[in-house]
Amino acid sequence: MLSEPQMAGPSTALMRKAYARWAPVYDVVYDKLTEPAARAAVEAAAEHGPRILEAGVGTGLALGYYPKASFVCGVDLSEDMLKRARAKVKRRNLAHVKGLQVMDVCHLGYADASFDAVVAQFLITLVPDPEAAMSEFLRVVRPGGGIVLANHFGQSDGPLARVEEVVAPLCTKIGWSSDFKATRIEAWARRNGVEVLGLKPTFPGGFFKILRMRKPG
Repeated sequence: MLSEPQMAGPSTALMRKAYARWAPVYDVVYDKLTEPAARAAVEAAAEHGPRILEAGVGTGLALGYYPKASFVCGVDLSEDMLKRARAKVKRRNLAHVKGLQVMDVCHLGYADASFDAVVAQFLITLVPDPEAAMSEFLRVVRPGGGIVLANHFGQSDGPLARVEEVVAPLCTKIGWSSDFKATRIEAWARRNGVEVLGLKPTFPGGFFKILRMRKPG
């Protein structure tokens, strides 16, 4: 079912270097901050069935949230991140995790319709070509399956938009661009006949959101 992943250009190499630096401290920085959104995303993905691909699995912070009856595969661009994810799987005996591989989410090495759902947490604003990644998610999901994104999407207006302006420099450094709106993904969904099931705010204070979509059956 797998083939050799294709790699993107220089931006991909720079991302690998950045992830290598982040890997040792990633859990400390992100664990509690992202846990509510990650749990919500996993729950939404699991509603579509047991076979789930986690794109951008990182250090595996969310791997313990999946139902035990799941069949979970995870991919990430960073081998440094995946080493920590594999250690978690072994230490916690997460038998539902069936594979963790280095792979570019814009060029997934899986066959069409391999999964019931794809979930991507805090990833889509980081990839060089978000639409290409979304199209790969769509390809590997079965008809009627789900795509779930947990991410910070920028606000167009309101109090939270003003807060985002203040914290924008910090957000940019960690990949949470307030310039990236959910409407961009919703526009991709319309072009590809994908049903948008909803955009739900979550902790902290709606800063993260869960965007749920369904592939036409």
